[in-house]
Amino acid sequence: MTGVSAGQIFWWVGLPYLALGIFVVGHIWRWRYDQFGWTSRSTELQERRWLKWGSPIFHYGTFAAIGGHVIGILIPESWTAAVGIPESAYHWFSAIAGTIAAVLVIGGVIILAGRRLLMPRVRATTSGVDYVALILLLIIILTGIVPTIGVNLLDSGYDYRTSVAPWFRGLFSFQPDVTAIAHAPLIYQVHATAAWVILAVWPFSRLVHAWS
Repeated sequence: MTGVSAGQIFWWVGLPYLALGIFVVGHIWRWRYDQFGWTSRSTELQERRWLKWGSPIFHYGTFAAIGGHVIGILIPESWTAAVGIPESAYHWFSAIAGTIAAVLVIGGVIILAGRRLLMPRVRATTSGVDYVALILLLIIILTGIVPTIGVNLLDSGYDYRTSVAPWFRGLFSFQPDVTAIAHAPLIYQVHATAAWVILAVWPFSRLVHAWS
């Protein structure tokens, strides 16, 4: 790849594939050897009231955010234009939907993090990996909100759909455009890196509760 270093190739090609591999194999391992820990029942024994509110808020917000990323990254801009959706309308919809999803995720994280930090019985069962997952979630949320405001509301002039998105789609066709992501603003690079790392952490943390 012209103009791309070996480190950039590892970071933007090797890391994503490694994270995806760990994500798949890790879930298989967790399901085989820790089915009790697979569901939220494993922590309901310590506390239920906060979990009842925080868990659904967080998970619905997370899936809404993932859905927004699917639309914004996996669906090319040319496709939305072909069905008659103006780019300005897409940006405003993305801003509104993204803000709602972000509020839900933040609210859920606050409740669940508070539950783990303030409830001694829950804190005693919280592993270091769970704290790492919370930190990564915070990074992902913050680095996701800022670009949404900058691009969709303040018209910053940077369009990730024509740069970061082709690199991401290229990973699934085994032709990732490393130059596109390597030259993206730092906040997008941090956001993408944290997302891959949390995929690798996911199977070994409480995030597996999302599937149940």
